[in-house]
Order: sequence, then structure tokens, then C-alpha cells
Amino acid sequence: MRNGVTIGRAAAFVGVTVKTVRHYHKLGLATEPERDSSGYRRYGSGELLQLVQVRTLAAAGVPLAEIGPMLDADAARFGTALTDVERRLTERIDELVARRDTLHRLADGDRALLPDRACAVLDRMPGLGFSPDYVAAQREALVLARALVPEVFDGFLTQLEHGLDDPEYIDLTKRGQEAETWEPDDPKIEELAAAMADRYLANPALLGDHASLQAWAKASAQYKLINNHREDQAPVAARLTALTETRLRAAGVAVPRR
Repeated sequence: MRNGVTIGRAAAFVGVTVKTVRHYHKLGLATEPERDSSGYRRYGSGELLQLVQVRTLAAAGVPLAEIGPMLDADAARFGTALTDVERRLTERIDELVARRDTLHRLADGDRALLPDRACAVLDRMPGLGFSPDYVAAQREALVLARALVPEVFDGFLTQLEHGLDDPEYIDLTKRGQEAETWEPDDPKIEELAAAMADRYLANPALLGDHASLQAWAKASAQYKLINNHREDQAPVAARLTALTETRLRAAGVAVPRR
């Protein structure tokens, strides 16, 4: 059975109706998942990310007919399309001023989906040696966390900030990226998981505060979707995370179940 949630829960997580999700599918703006063995369509983190992106553009006043080409556009065409939408919104300034402000933020990519504080965290990562793929994965995780579990978003950001201030944690995280070239059963993965768990225990701020852990525990379905995001693209990282979490639970840390 495919991991994920039903269309009803997906719509609730994203903040739209089931009818709206189906309309997005009909227009080809978001991928409709295949039915699983039980006959249900299950929405994973990838499908949810698409729905969040479409919903954000629609909420900013971009007509649905124009969203598909914009999602596929390069930066120049994306900017040109935004300028055209802004011109039309400005003509209706009295009723659309809030949407126009959101549209302005769209011109800088992440800033439509994430607050300045989150963008600052992401902006730090390349300078610390993190790969573009890693930064992209963290960006997507932040977008999903903000949309699906807004009550943990600030705590999640604080964890990332603590991590970027911890040189040993940064080194371990980079080793985790390098581990993607290892065989899935390489014993070094377990050694790295042990080192990661030890670092978390030595610096509990990396795990988040008690309130954040409790909030995640109450949102286990969302936690699973966010934590398993890109799992198919990074199987070693997924195993490394699972082994690290197992060690943390054994040490008494209330890590939510994946």
C-alpha cells in the first residue's frame, strides 16, 4: 500500500476543499496519484507540495489558466508573467491590495511561500558547504511544515538555526550527504547514525523544545509526510534518519513515529 493520505485529508492539510483539489487535477496543475491496492488515491509529500504551490499562486491572484505555464517557466518568463498579473491586479487595487503584496513576494521565489527568517536560514546553507540538492530538500520541508503544521514552524526554524551554529552537527550532516554514495547495507551508516544521535543528545537544542516535540507527536501523519519527503531519491538518508531516531527513542527522546 502506498504511503500517504486520502484526498480529504490532503485538502484539509493544504487548506482547500476536495472539490478544489479535483479541479486542480482536472486542469493539470497538480499530479493525481494512482490508486493503491485498496482502491484509494494516496497523497504523498510530493503531491502535497504541488497543491501548496498552486494554492499559493491562486491566493495571490494568479488566474488558474496561467498557473500551469508559470510553474514550468524559467526565471525570466516567470518574472514577465508576474509583471503582467500585477498590472491587472493594480487596476483593481481597492479589493486586491493584499493579493498584490503577496504577488510582490512571488518575484523572489521562496519568499512567497516562506517568511524572511526561513529564507535567511536557507541563504546561509550554501556558504556552509551544503549542496544545492540539500538546500532544495530543506526548502521543500520548510514549505510543507509551514503549510501542514504551522504550529511547529517556528520551532522547526529554531532547530535549523541551532544546527547551522553547530560545526560538529554540520560536519555530520555533510557526511550524511556523502553517504548517499554508499551501499544501503554499509555498516558505516549505523556508525554515522550513532554519531548523529550522540550529537543530538549532547546538544538537545537540535531536537527542538518540549512544546515542539509534543506538537509533532500530535501531527504524526504530517511528520511522516515531511520526514519521508524525497525518500525515494535518497534511500540511504532515509535509513540513516530511521536509525538515528531509533537510537534517540532508546535514549528516552520522544521522537514522533515515521
